[in-house]
Amino acid sequence: MIRRSFIRQAATLLGAAALHQNFAEAFPYLPPSFPPPGDDDQEEEDFWRQIRLAFAASPTLTNLNNGGVSPAPRAAMDALDYYNRMCSEAPSYYMWRILDQDREPLRQNLAALAGCNPDELALNRNATEALNTVIFGLNLKAGDEVVLSKYDYPNMLNAWRQREKRDGIRLVFVDLKLPSEDEKALTEAYTSKFTEKTRLVHVTHLINWSGQIMPARRIADAAHQRGIEVLVDGAHSFALLDYKIPELGADYFGTSLHKWLCAPFGNGLLWVKKDKIAGVWPLLSNDKPEGDNIRKFETLGTRSFPIEMSVGYSLDLHNLIGSKRKQKRLHHLKNYWMQQVKDLPGIKLYTSMKPEFGCAIGVFGIEGKKATELSEQLFRDWKIHTVAIEWEDINGVRVTPNVYTTKMELDKLVKGIKALV
Repeated sequence: MIRRSFIRQAATLLGAAALHQNFAEAFPYLPPSFPPPGDDDQEEEDFWRQIRLAFAASPTLTNLNNGGVSPAPRAAMDALDYYNRMCSEAPSYYMWRILDQDREPLRQNLAALAGCNPDELALNRNATEALNTVIFGLNLKAGDEVVLSKYDYPNMLNAWRQREKRDGIRLVFVDLKLPSEDEKALTEAYTSKFTEKTRLVHVTHLINWSGQIMPARRIADAAHQRGIEVLVDGAHSFALLDYKIPELGADYFGTSLHKWLCAPFGNGLLWVKKDKIAGVWPLLSNDKPEGDNIRKFETLGTRSFPIEMSVGYSLDLHNLIGSKRKQKRLHHLKNYWMQQVKDLPGIKLYTSMKPEFGCAIGVFGIEGKKATELSEQLFRDWKIHTVAIEWEDINGVRVTPNVYTTKMELDKLVKGIKALV
């Protein structure tokens, strides 16, 4: 009872954080993290119910489309409102002389989560900006080959196709058979395309279309043995899977923070290995474009400082939960609903139920029905918000819970799917 009372009190306080303070100042009487999960299933469910209070989750609409953008916790939204009002009082003073100085502490705190040197991490607006910085900034010439997949995100595919048209580089696409639980086969799909002209391999760590987790480290190691550089799209894996960016073995990495870190919309980060920074041209102009300072990738001009500075409050909540506990919970929620529908007639699952190959994102289809039809019917009859996926060989509905999602909501999803069948 004492533990449950503590969790209830802590979660409530998260929604009323003292603004413009760091976490230690706001909550001097709380430990840096919650107690570790116990063996009591009901106690664990109680913990996650209290975490739900940190969000303004709708009691009438079931949001199971957290894969694209996740809601920010109440504390981050309160901070965003506060910073917006503060900046509006005297924009040039509060933006450039006050909040602009807070970027370095934020960089350090994000680097601690990412497990990297702060001088390798740039703050951007989303994964597209971060990855496009690398795609357009690398010194590639006509005839150079880039290995990638048609399951990569469209903004990245379009960026590479633009370089193909503009510079004459050659795009080599791998043939992926998904879902897959064979790391060796997934790795060989990439390595089989390597030639003496291959300069870079582009790997999506967690594929947004299906939730497939790719063996990024194995692919990176094989590429480096051939002198090939590695760009990892971590938009859907950062702050979801428990890893540190350098552990992926990449040279370049980009992600969004408004997905699984639950930061306010319009936040992302770019990681570039220290000895690679000088070799990447900034996407926007800088006075030292060939310098080795990671901040050359941040010359955006006037930006939304309130959006950027509110990230710290989302980071606080993530650190309270812990990366390992969060991944375990979200994998559990994915399997919770998939386990109950996998044997229904006509059901096809596009996502693995093994933790090494899938987490949070799960996709199902029904034989003979279009994904858009299924998604629309779930919303019309059950007020369950999902997204239809019709891409390459996938014709299904993507279901993505988050830390505030309850099992009661997933029980309603299961009833809805059974009704569809």
